[in-house]
This record gives sequence, C-alpha cells and structure tokens, in this order.
Amino acid sequence: MQLVILRLPQEQEHTMIKEMVHRLREMLLFLFLAIFSKATGVKAYSRGGVIQESAAYCLSWRLAVETNNVRAWRTVPSQCLRYVEAYMLGGQYERDLNLIVDQILSYVNGIVPSSDGMDAWILDVDDTCISNVFYYRGKRYGCDPYDPAGFRAWALKGGCPAIPAVLGLFEYLVQSGFKVFLVTGRDQETLGQVTIDNLHNQGFIGYERIILRTAEFIGQSAVAYKSEIRRQLEKEGYRIWGNVGDQWSDLQGECLGNRTFKLPNPMYFVP
Repeated sequence: MQLVILRLPQEQEHTMIKEMVHRLREMLLFLFLAIFSKATGVKAYSRGGVIQESAAYCLSWRLAVETNNVRAWRTVPSQCLRYVEAYMLGGQYERDLNLIVDQILSYVNGIVPSSDGMDAWILDVDDTCISNVFYYRGKRYGCDPYDPAGFRAWALKGGCPAIPAVLGLFEYLVQSGFKVFLVTGRDQETLGQVTIDNLHNQGFIGYERIILRTAEFIGQSAVAYKSEIRRQLEKEGYRIWGNVGDQWSDLQGECLGNRTFKLPNPMYFVP
C-alpha cells in the first residue's frame, strides 16, 4: 500500500492556521472571563461581537474616585460591590499601596533631616495607618450609607489592624529622624484613648504627637480642620515634608507641606 500525503496550498494552509489561532484565543478569553465571573461574582457578556464586563464600569468608577473626578459621592454603586470586595481583599489594594509607599520612600531618601528636630511628616489614621476594611465588609464595602453610630461602635473595640506598608513607612520615618504627627478626624473625647491604644498595639510607637478632633473643630469639614492643624504645626516651626492620607480632604486646603501622597480607598468619601 502506498501512502499518499496531500498538502494544502500554502495560502490556504496559512488561512486555516490563523483561524485556529483566532478560535483558540477566543476560547482562552471566554475561559478567563468565566473564571473571573465565578471568583468575583461579576457577570461577563457579549454584545455586538465585543466582550464586555460589568467590572469595566467599576474600574472606571474607581479610577475617577481616586483621581478626585467623582466628588461628594455617598455610596459605592451597588453593581460594584463584588468588584470593590475583590479589589480590597484580592491583592490589588496591597500592590497599589506598596507601589505608592515605594514612591514615598524614594522621596524620603532624598531628604537630609536637619539637626534641629523640626522636620515633620503628617499621616492620617483611618485607612492610612490602620484599616477599617472588616467594618466595611459588614457595610457591603461602602454600598450602604455611612453609619456614624455603627462606626463609633466599631472604633471603640480598638481592633483595627495596621496597614503593613504604612506601618513600615512610619517606622522608617521615625528611624530617619523625622517627627511624625498622626492627624485624625476621630473625636478626642469619645475615641481618644481607644485610638491611642489601638495604634500602640499595632506597632505605631514613637510618633511625636497624635492630634484628634476637639470640641472647637466639631462641625468643621475635614479640609478646614486639618488645614488649621497643619497651620498650627508650621507656626510651631515644623517643616512639613510630606502628608499622607486616603482621602482627598486629607490633602487639600492650606499648609499642605512639600508633597502629598494619596492612598487608595474606594469604600467611602470624607468631605
């Protein structure tokens, strides 16, 4: 028996190979979307031959929030619940934090602190030094409206875990000779001691001063309150080299310092 091998014309063979590669890519893409959908609860669908994801809107929304193009928002869009959950708990939040802290450290290493002890940094507290993600998990990651009484009850437990990247930054700043001020909108009368204890238990030891909201600042916006605190520090002679916070209201107003650094937080907005 003679074996006869038939070969397709070269042009037709190339066309078939291209079609096979195209189909393989489509299969891999659909497989990825199926796995993504199962892992995050976000459904993928096709319209007009273009693969679309409902997560795409949430990614755009988060970008707009972090760049302060969406302002005074009260809640996370309900369709973004699973997206925000995946972002906060799935590793991307930590990766974003680590990248930002690396940038801060690069900036810090270019500063030579003076011998007068007046070189300062300002760090916010909630979701900058310590995390409230476990509280917001019960509030559907910000899809539910802000609950002042609920948050106060949570804060009184004193169980907020440190954000590792920021704890490392804090320790480096202290070791490098900077005076670190922790400035928070938490009420001094009701949450002062529990906040100090919480921070101490999580390793925030050696800061120059923690400043909480006193009676004279009740009712003021975060921008007005923190601007006044920074103004007072500058009047004392401190040079503010950097200001770190998860809210734009931490980084706006007056006496901002030499540089500001915004940490990610898609769960809530503080005016």
